[in-house]
Amino acid sequence: MKILHTADWHLGKRLENFSRIEEQRQVMQEIADIAERNAVDLVIIAGDLFDTFNPPIEAEELFYRSLRQLSGNGKRPVLALAGNHDSPDRIEAPEPLAREMGIFFAGYPSSEISPCTLENRYSIMKSEPGFMEIQPPHADHPLRILFTPYANEFRLKSFLGTKDQEEAMRELLQQQWNQQAEKYCDNKGVNLLATHLFVMKEGQTTPEEPDDEKPILHVGGAQAIFTSNLPEQIQYTALGHLHRNHHVDKSEKNIWYSGSPLSYSFSEASQEKFVNLVTAEPGEKAIVEKIKLQQGKPLIRKRFEDIDDAVSWLTENQNALVELTIVADNYLTAEDRKKLQKAHPGIITIIPEIKNKQQVSNSRNINLQQNMDELFKQYFKHYFGQEPNPELLDLFKELQAQKGQS
Repeated sequence: MKILHTADWHLGKRLENFSRIEEQRQVMQEIADIAERNAVDLVIIAGDLFDTFNPPIEAEELFYRSLRQLSGNGKRPVLALAGNHDSPDRIEAPEPLAREMGIFFAGYPSSEISPCTLENRYSIMKSEPGFMEIQPPHADHPLRILFTPYANEFRLKSFLGTKDQEEAMRELLQQQWNQQAEKYCDNKGVNLLATHLFVMKEGQTTPEEPDDEKPILHVGGAQAIFTSNLPEQIQYTALGHLHRNHHVDKSEKNIWYSGSPLSYSFSEASQEKFVNLVTAEPGEKAIVEKIKLQQGKPLIRKRFEDIDDAVSWLTENQNALVELTIVADNYLTAEDRKKLQKAHPGIITIIPEIKNKQQVSNSRNINLQQNMDELFKQYFKHYFGQEPNPELLDLFKELQAQKGQS
C-alpha cells in the first residue's frame, strides 16, 4: 500500500498583501503529479485545507479541482480533515457529491463516513465515527484509518462522552483510539491514524507553532497529545498543524508532520517543503520517503547597510519574496523606499534599523507652530519609521479639506 500524506495547504492565504494563489496552483499540481507518478492507493490531507473559515472563491475552486486531480478522477480515495483554520460545516457540505469521486471529508470528531462501494474501484467496508476501512480492488488486505479532525477541548470531550472536565483530553483520546484499534486494527491490514492536533513526545521541549498560525495550545483550545497516547497497532500517524516536516518520535513509531507545501511566514524562510510517501504492508514497519516540493517562491530575509547594494541584490533575485532590513543612520526617505520597491515586485516588508537610536530619540521634539502637513509627516515618521508616500499625503490633505468644509 502507498499513502501520500500532505497537510496545511492554507489555500487563500496571503503574505501581508501579497497573493500566493498562483504558487498554490502550481504546488497543488505538483502534489497531484506525485500521487499519479507513484500510483498511490490513498491520499491523506491532515487539516488546515483553507486559511480562513470563509475562504475566497478562487481558493475554493482550487481546492475542489485539486481534490479531483488527487483522486485521479475517482480511482483512488482522498481523505480530507478539517483543521483549526477550517469551518467543519463548510468542509463537510459537498460530501454527498464528493464521495462519488472517492473524496471523503471529516469536519468533526463525530464525523462518520458511511460504507459504500464505488463501481469496481474500492469499497468502504466498515465505519464508525472517527474510523473507516477501505478495501482497494488490487489488494488482498484492507486499509484501516482512525481519524480525528481538529476540535477544541469542549467539542472533543462532548464527542467522547465525558462529563468530567478535569479528565485530561489526551487520556480520553487515547481510550477512544485504543478501543477502535483493538476492534479493527489487527496485523492483517495496514493501520493508520490521521489527525490535526499538537502531538509531541512527553518531556521534550514544546515545538513552536508557526507565525501567523492560530495556536492550538491555548485556553479553550486543545492540549498537547503525547506520542505515548497513540495505539501500538498504528503503523503510521499523519499529522497536520506544524508547518515544518519532521518525525515527531524517532523511535519505532512513525509519527510525522508532513508540513505545509509552501513557506507561509518569514519564520519558515529557510525551510524546505515536502510531502511524505508512505509504503506499508500488514505487520511491518512503514517506510517513509520525503519528497521535496519544488514549486513556490522562496522566502528570503536580507539585511543591507547600503541602498545601492540592496538594489543590486534585488535586481538579481527577482523570483523571491523578500523581507528587507536596511541599516542606516536615519530613517528611509520616500525616495529610497521608492527606489527599492521599483527594483523588485516581491518586497513584502522593509524594516528600517537605525544605528544611532539616541540621535533619533533626541529628534522627537516637535515644534507645534509648524503647519499640519509637517506635523503629520513627523508623526508618521516617528510611528512607522518612514516618511508617508505622496498618495498618503494627498489623502491627508483631502481629509483636511473635507473637515474645513463641514
